[in-house]
Amino acid sequence: MSVLVLAENPKGNFKKPAFEAVHYGHLTAKALGTECIALVLGSADNPAQLGEYGASKVIHLTEGFDAYDSRRYLAAVTQVAQQIGANVVVLNHSSTGKSLLGGLAVKLNAGAVSGVNSIPNTDSGFSVNKNVFAGKAIAEVSINTDVKVLTLMGNSIPPEQVGSAVEVESLQIELPEAKTTVTGQNTVAGVVPLPEAELVVSAGRGMKGPENWGIIEDLANVLGATTACSRPVADTGWRPHHEHVGQTGVAIRPNLYIAAGISGAIQHLAGVNSSKTIVVINKDPEAPFFKAADYGVCADLFDVVPALTEAIKSFKASN
Repeated sequence: MSVLVLAENPKGNFKKPAFEAVHYGHLTAKALGTECIALVLGSADNPAQLGEYGASKVIHLTEGFDAYDSRRYLAAVTQVAQQIGANVVVLNHSSTGKSLLGGLAVKLNAGAVSGVNSIPNTDSGFSVNKNVFAGKAIAEVSINTDVKVLTLMGNSIPPEQVGSAVEVESLQIELPEAKTTVTGQNTVAGVVPLPEAELVVSAGRGMKGPENWGIIEDLANVLGATTACSRPVADTGWRPHHEHVGQTGVAIRPNLYIAAGISGAIQHLAGVNSSKTIVVINKDPEAPFFKAADYGVCADLFDVVPALTEAIKSFKASN
């Protein structure tokens, strides 16, 4: 019996989601009285460091994983889980994790829950919590199968260093022939991806045009935040689509979400209302977003945002 965690390593590097998943696996294993084992697929820089976040050992498979192939990843995770006798498999709630969840449930004859945000309750069985109804409620889901597969929502469990570097091993598995060929990848570099961001500054049609976005970027830069936008802004080409947050875009859970010039339609709220603190800046006192805000500023964003940026700069300079 063990907990297996797939530690994602884009471009060979481990980032916050991997550490969150491993630490979640460690806490789950502790609750079950077993060990947490991390699985790394493809080239990776220093996989032994995953032991710092609670893995008792790391299994590293290198051949055949430099490009993501769902068939090969599914085969690898399935076979490793079976060989080590894993009764819980933990994935990030990312494009990779979501693409593997259903297949793993079938291959392992497992119950599966996506988007969990709590450590399993093992007092009388095995149950986890997840947000439902666009974040308006929390469901407690019981899993009665011998094997459980979970995807973990980002920013749900803060990663903590609880150990030290551990042994890295390998296993013999059989991989199916790859049926896809990756000829190139276009990725955004130099910014914290929205699902990983702890601070987000977002804006909507209240910006009036893409030429005014500089004040949003200035605020984001001084905060060390990632920029985002509403769907209409992305659809009109003011901002790139990877910045679109909401029900039809990226769902995020930052510690701070600042929304400027966004009315707060239900589709947008569905993707951001798990943020720990929401600040809304809008000159329309009837904007629906104010009902979901922890703090609201009813004023012209073109006055408030630059003033907020300067105030933060002054605060940082004197502290």
